Amino acid sequence: MGETRVYDMIVVGGGPGGYTAALYAARAGLDTLVREKLSAGGQMALTEEIDNYPGYEDGSDGFTLAEKMQRQAERFGAQTAYAQVERMELTAAPKALKTSEGTFYARTVILATGANPRELGLAGEEALVGRGVAYCAACDGMRYKGKTVAVVGGGNSAAGDALLLSRIAERVVLVHRRDQLRATKIYHEPLIQAENVEFRWNSTVTELLHEEKLTGIRLRDVQTGAESVLPCDGLFISVGRKPATELVKGQLELDAGGYVTADETTRTNLPGVYAVGDVRTKPLRQVVTAVADGAMAVHMAEEYLAGGA
Repeated sequence: MGETRVYDMIVVGGGPGGYTAALYAARAGLDTLVREKLSAGGQMALTEEIDNYPGYEDGSDGFTLAEKMQRQAERFGAQTAYAQVERMELTAAPKALKTSEGTFYARTVILATGANPRELGLAGEEALVGRGVAYCAACDGMRYKGKTVAVVGGGNSAAGDALLLSRIAERVVLVHRRDQLRATKIYHEPLIQAENVEFRWNSTVTELLHEEKLTGIRLRDVQTGAESVLPCDGLFISVGRKPATELVKGQLELDAGGYVTADETTRTNLPGVYAVGDVRTKPLRQVVTAVADGAMAVHMAEEYLAGGA
């Protein structure tokens, strides 16, 4: 299994950043392979409606957009191989990727493994994704126009989600286990001034109430133990994300949150290794920023392959 062939580039992950990198690399004449464990799209493929990606005036579901990105990259010669990457040797020359289908080699590697939202771990949570449970207000917020939604979390992401949803939903309830937000002060005043935003302090979500779709959540006061039911149409879970960096720990520099330390050039601490999309340190994680990363990474990889830094 595997190959002795050395690719110019192996892209690990078939999300929007990964397939943009594959597209740009293939069009530049680089021998390019995408390693994906499941199907194209990553987290994007789970989003039912994407309205903020340019060029799609009527929007698109994430799965369809992912398939289009894959076909476009493959039209120019990029290849896709489905396998679980089990180990990477990124300091080797050539770089080696050991997978469930054997070992593959490349001169450059683009890490596009993404980041997954942290779940609450409640019964029925996974089954209700897309049916009332969501993790991205920018992706799914418009589905709840004029409805009641809850946001759980107290950091910048949760506060930002609540503000965004306050412009869409009729009522937004921000649930936080402490008595004040951890979010930076810039969010506090706008949230307090928003007439349709209310707070449930010192509260945690203990149960998802549902039929075919979410109908509400059960809350528990962490100080008194008292429980209450909050009817709502949607629950946005914003308690952090988990970058998929297990395979590169000890090889690539990671920040305090576990994300790959890479700036807008996407270069990591290892020559010839680049990080794109949600897996790298960045202020905004969206499809459009992942796509930009993919293009930049190939530009930097071309310079590296040509003998540059």
